[in-house]
Amino acid sequence: MRQNVTKLQSKNVVVIDTIIGRKYHLFNGGVMDWAVSSNQAAGEKINNRFSLGLGSELLFGEAKVAFNYYDQTKFDKRQLYYNWRWIDNDNTFIKQAQVGKIGAQSIAFLRGPLVGASFNNSPNTVRKATGTYIISENTEPNWTVELYINDALVDYTEADASGFFTFEVPLVYGSTGVKLQFYGPWGKEHSKEQNISIPFNFLPVGDFEYKVSAGMVEDSHHNRFSRANFRYGVFRRFTVGGGVEYLSSKTSGNIMPFVSASLRLASSLLISGEYTYGVRSKGVLSYRMPSNVQFELNYTKYDKDQKAINYNYLEERKVAISVPIRGANFAVFSRLTLNQIVMPQTKYTTAELLLSGAISGVNTNFTTYSLLSDPAHPYTYSNLSLSFKLPGAFILTPQAQFDYNHGQFISVKCGLEKHLFKHGFMNLSYEQNFRSNFSNMEVGFRYDFSFAQAGFSARRGNNATTLVQSASGSVMVDAKTNYVGANSRASVGKGGITLLPYLGLNCNGRHEPNEPKAYGLNLHINGGRIELNDKDTTIRVFDLEPYTNYLVTLDGTNFDNIAWQIRKKTISASISPNMFKLIEVPVAVVGEATGTVYFGVGGGQKGQGRIIVNFYRSDSSLAARTLSESDGYFSYLGLAPGEYEARIDTAQLHKLHWTASPSSLHFTISAGFDGDVADGLEFVLRPEQDEIPE
Repeated sequence: MRQNVTKLQSKNVVVIDTIIGRKYHLFNGGVMDWAVSSNQAAGEKINNRFSLGLGSELLFGEAKVAFNYYDQTKFDKRQLYYNWRWIDNDNTFIKQAQVGKIGAQSIAFLRGPLVGASFNNSPNTVRKATGTYIISENTEPNWTVELYINDALVDYTEADASGFFTFEVPLVYGSTGVKLQFYGPWGKEHSKEQNISIPFNFLPVGDFEYKVSAGMVEDSHHNRFSRANFRYGVFRRFTVGGGVEYLSSKTSGNIMPFVSASLRLASSLLISGEYTYGVRSKGVLSYRMPSNVQFELNYTKYDKDQKAINYNYLEERKVAISVPIRGANFAVFSRLTLNQIVMPQTKYTTAELLLSGAISGVNTNFTTYSLLSDPAHPYTYSNLSLSFKLPGAFILTPQAQFDYNHGQFISVKCGLEKHLFKHGFMNLSYEQNFRSNFSNMEVGFRYDFSFAQAGFSARRGNNATTLVQSASGSVMVDAKTNYVGANSRASVGKGGITLLPYLGLNCNGRHEPNEPKAYGLNLHINGGRIELNDKDTTIRVFDLEPYTNYLVTLDGTNFDNIAWQIRKKTISASISPNMFKLIEVPVAVVGEATGTVYFGVGGGQKGQGRIIVNFYRSDSSLAARTLSESDGYFSYLGLAPGEYEARIDTAQLHKLHWTASPSSLHFTISAGFDGDVADGLEFVLRPEQDEIPE
């Protein structure tokens, strides 16, 4: 999927032979994710955890249910997740709808998940606008991070030795769902999907989009929440929005109207602002110079009496300057950030200087933090993280933290990782914290089976030992093909494709009972993971994003018979969630017609090249045409079973003032597993003034 990101962004036009849209079902599909872990520590109870997730297509939409169980805690309803989502980008008034636990955007602070419903008229497709916005986050060192916009993979990157990463997010029209997914260096998948808020939202001129959400907050008071907002594209570079939000827990001013605007003064100068009555005013300015130096200003002012947001800030100020630095042996992303929080009695000011990149092939991160609340006595410390790729496929990741005020190291840590047995992964780490006099040593091993992942780790810290065992995987069911399979990756929420190639003996495009399976089909797809089954010729593609159109290109070069041909090689398939889309691929068994075109009569005959030979069906429609070679020989492979007539092209004969004898030749292509050949077709050409004997 990552290798095909550039292809997805390509502007080349691909001619599609077949478009397979999404079909809606009352009930279909079945996917289950599972995970178990057990934690044992000396002197403590064994801690066991279990999670189960189910996914299917229900009532023409996507249904998900997930449950997390901890044997050391009392059941909490927040451990249960359920959601039903419906998407139809072709609908005019409502394109998306959700029921259950929904992730509603809110101004007010919600003290629990929201159970309710939402609907909007924004498509979940990616519609690119002009401009980009840089986001930066942190994860585990050397992990791969994927960037999804509206469920479509648009970019990926690798975090540095400290876990820092950046993305240049393309701005898109309309409501933007930006999601991050994390993968370890040896295939471990992070279960967390992080949603990112982009402050700039644009719409084409005249477009209107809305979203309505309402429900109950799962907190101790069961507070009611609702929100309605809209956006309208006034000009190509100017979009306005507004709406109202309601939260019953607010003692005063529980109705919060708001307005917003996004302005693009130039492709590299973006301004966004929002005002919420009785709560806050905020603005963002982003400017990128031609040298790729970027400035960003953020300012938020809070109403001193507001109760919607759960802290007592009066103002938030932020300035960030990002500068890319490149040299002969290094490429570094540098960023200086100043943050200030104004509270009723004090100001909290911090500064951060970050340098991240590759220096002489070493993945490096050097970050310095400074607390400036007391300018005369700032508190400053630095983190240095390195990642070395050693011989033998070892990865060494040393880290250190240094306190400048006391002139001493706070902590040091070193990790060693190694791939074992093709699908195994081992890690060792040691950490020493000098300030708290704490040390920790850990060893772990994980193995990826085809049906599950299993792991074991042992940790020793301050005379206490902890053992952890874990396993996870998924089960997928495809009722149409009687398939039940296990996978080591999470599958709930994903989709797939099942391709069944068969020999189309009569070439009518329908799978008849007497038509057998076809062996040797290959395919290429811009995403997913392909699995070939040699026993039944089935080809399955896993891990596809739902509601996305994938380009499938069929390749028949490995067929055993040259008469087996694929008529439609390019397919656009829309993926449905939690199920396999069945695509039957007819492999036409075609026939060949061969013969020779001569010029002259008697002993003076010789082969004539560059003559057009047409093949007509029994209903006189043109089936195919070919061109004779220099010696007069012609052939065409690709005729479906049936009755045909071969004729020399009359327009070419008229232009050359020639005649052909015979004027036509009848032949038959019979149906069969190996195709059929009609040979010995011969035509004799002469100038019109010469009489050609029958």
